[in-house]
Amino acid sequence: MSFMKQVSRPSADRVVRGGLSWRQFRTNSGPISIFSDRPCTFSSVSALKTTARRTALTVLAAALLSAMTAAPAFAATQETNPERKKPKPPAVMSSVGGSLLAKPGTQVRLGPGAPVLPKDVSGRSWIVADAESGEVLASHNAHWRLPPASTMKMLFADTLLPRLPKTTVHKVAPEELAGVGAGSSLVGIKENHTYSVHDLWLGVFLRSGNDAVHVLSAMNGGVGRTVADMQAHAEELQALDTKVVSPDGYDAPGQVSSAYDLTLIARSGMQKKDFREYCSTVSADFPGEQEKGKKRGTFKIQNTNRLLTGASGISPYKGIAGVKNGSTTHAGSTFTGVAERNGKVLLVTVMNPDSGESQAVYKEAGRLLDWGFAAAGKVQPVGELVPPKSAEPAASLDPQPVKNDGDKDGSADPVAASQTGSSGFGVALSVAGAVLAGLGTTMFLIKRRWPLPDRVRRAPRP
Repeated sequence: MSFMKQVSRPSADRVVRGGLSWRQFRTNSGPISIFSDRPCTFSSVSALKTTARRTALTVLAAALLSAMTAAPAFAATQETNPERKKPKPPAVMSSVGGSLLAKPGTQVRLGPGAPVLPKDVSGRSWIVADAESGEVLASHNAHWRLPPASTMKMLFADTLLPRLPKTTVHKVAPEELAGVGAGSSLVGIKENHTYSVHDLWLGVFLRSGNDAVHVLSAMNGGVGRTVADMQAHAEELQALDTKVVSPDGYDAPGQVSSAYDLTLIARSGMQKKDFREYCSTVSADFPGEQEKGKKRGTFKIQNTNRLLTGASGISPYKGIAGVKNGSTTHAGSTFTGVAERNGKVLLVTVMNPDSGESQAVYKEAGRLLDWGFAAAGKVQPVGELVPPKSAEPAASLDPQPVKNDGDKDGSADPVAASQTGSSGFGVALSVAGAVLAGLGTTMFLIKRRWPLPDRVRRAPRP
């Protein structure tokens, strides 16, 4: 997320941290060999009298001194820096969406002709899912609870968008900006200036503006109430790994989510027309400062989603339609994206890659999307994106779930809904069902399908 002072993650940062002093490099007083397994012998060289020999020795000693002060520093950083030790995921995680998703490590069921997963994906947690059917095609530590950074704004938007008409105009009070965290990314909102709700949402989605989040939160009754509303909405979506502390995703103790939850939240958000339009907007004009006696001007803002805009060496991803990126010191880089190709819509989330590769979160998300489109129809799902609680059937003829013989882990396929409306949830169900009969009892085996309504199709980019 861009709202904190950026902490880049290249290897230089790793070398600087925990670096050893010159005194620490000299761990022994004996000869040091840089290029050979045999001990270096110039400690036993006798005094040299000729100018040529003195010159040669001086050059050799300088070269060895340079090597001694460089090579051990790298080795020590690699071996002794505790910050380089990768944390391990919990041995057991949430089983929401399927039992395989509760297991640490990579989960995938390759079928005939399916491509192997890309090797160069270093995210601590990631997931690839079909946005329409909800099938999870592959995952890695899907339920690992990690800091979400600005991807938390997806939950903020999914919660508040239906409540605040975008034509509403609001004058910003100074106290509404007082709680914005130090180093936050800002869209540039000025106190005592007026903005429409539409303007504020552009600031949230395009610039990840924490100032816009705090103003919208004030319009919702304050930050405290907004956090509570977001938490309740997360529970309604069954995003049970998510703990909301700040509405903007700013680093806060205890604030966590997971790749599974962020994907679930993004899928819910994409049911809303305004959400889809905002998260797929590349650039927009934003109201500027009002100068006395002059017409209020605007300034251009651009989406910080690199796969959408193409920036910092990243090419726009073909078919990308959103949704949100984030980066903080504590969370590292996070990203959730949605893309459509040939009628297939995929969601991907990557959390905290540590490869050191420039713009790794976008590159790894792109690789996973490429794999997902190539693997569609050739893999068995390892789980599913569950529907909101309100989409569950109110009653069933059989209180026990019916096992789907095609599901190897034995988890049942719940019902989901395609929902619309001002509350974000509607009543239309789209399901394909089969009726099973046996021993005088009728049971229903329902395969879920929750289509993305009015998909955002973007023209292919060069």
